[in-house]
Amino acid sequence: MTSPASSASNTRTSSGNSASAFRNATIIGTLLQLAMVLSGHWVEFIKMNVFAIGGMLISAIAGVIYARSARVDRKKSAIQGAIVGGLCALIGIAVSFFLGDVPANILALGTLSSAVTGAIGGAIAGGTR
Repeated sequence: MTSPASSASNTRTSSGNSASAFRNATIIGTLLQLAMVLSGHWVEFIKMNVFAIGGMLISAIAGVIYARSARVDRKKSAIQGAIVGGLCALIGIAVSFFLGDVPANILALGTLSSAVTGAIGGAIAGGTR
């Protein structure tokens, strides 16, 4: 049996771990998105063939990173994975939009599709172990 004090300690650790996991997954996902977007600005092949699937894959990876680091239940991993995936995609797409590489509607469409793949990544990798 666990004592109330150890349960409270586990909650604090889990909460702090979750926040750290969220921050780290967002940073890693954003850096990857920016690397792809900036490469695609100068390399036409990347812009035409990699932006959509690459951006969604990066968001799925960010969701997996969150889930594996946070070690929370599958539902929370999916929700937070969606937020992480959508956030890093939104930043990357905004940079791409300001560089003139994508139209404005991709801000919404790309962010939404990346949030979905982030949720999938989080759900697949989530669950306490």
